[in-house]
Amino acid sequence: MDSAGFDSTGREFSSATEMWAAEIGAATSAPVSAEVAPPAAAPSNGVAGGGEGKRKEWYSKGISYWQGVEASTEGVLGGYGCVNDADVKGSDAFLRPLLAERFGAAKRHLVALDCGSGIGRVTKNLLLRHFNEVDLVEPVSHFLEAARENLAGCMDVGQDTHKAANFYCIPLQDFTPEEGRYDVIWIQWCIGQLTDDDFISFFNRAKVGLKPDGFFVLKENIARNGFVLDKEDNSVTRSDAYFRELFKKCGLYIHNIKNQKELPEELFAVKMYALVTSEPKIKKSGKRRRPKNSPHVIRS
Repeated sequence: MDSAGFDSTGREFSSATEMWAAEIGAATSAPVSAEVAPPAAAPSNGVAGGGEGKRKEWYSKGISYWQGVEASTEGVLGGYGCVNDADVKGSDAFLRPLLAERFGAAKRHLVALDCGSGIGRVTKNLLLRHFNEVDLVEPVSHFLEAARENLAGCMDVGQDTHKAANFYCIPLQDFTPEEGRYDVIWIQWCIGQLTDDDFISFFNRAKVGLKPDGFFVLKENIARNGFVLDKEDNSVTRSDAYFRELFKKCGLYIHNIKNQKELPEELFAVKMYALVTSEPKIKKSGKRRRPKNSPHVIRS
């Protein structure tokens, strides 16, 4: 059953299908089940644009909003620059064990893609610690120019050092990564700009960009139930159930999941998902489990 939701003006929708029909003139939702409960707005730092008719208008409104935002940490985090340190700390704690698990201790030239990169905040503070190369994709031109400036000291350096390599000024719904280039594709606070069908299309194209054992990290605001449509920046905050339905449609599996901590209470909750293209194997502990109703041995 489709999830109910509402927009930032208070308009209620009986389903995501109804909302997308109103916004882009087409049914483009994944079925999810949830109730409605309104949380407050939270940071978002990227957008996407393009399409025809009402779809084109959907994306152009989002681009227009972010074009009017200052290219600074405070700007891209929606006036909540104070969350930067906690965000980076949480992301680092999530990413480190995943890299060790997926790639082991052997030396490997690691490459990441920062989607909705904004001013390069995540690349500079997180990704360049772990990856030899990071590519950035961002549709808002003055954000990407700011990223070039912010990362100027991390460009044109030696092959085995950590550098910002390529800068793509392209919306996610139009972007196709280079085949087999990336160990990790990082997507943070930007996927809400995509319609459901463009969400699915993006991930299906992006899979091709992963190396063997590569994975996605999606870090995003989470609605308590259903969805919340922000009419100011044209983005949709989806519930965990909504995301899980979309992941299924993308052929992706949740390898790990973690909540972001230490955020202001008035903001949306934030989750981090590590997504892989093959179903994770169930780990066996090696211990023989006692049947629930079996008798215990009484020792004299």
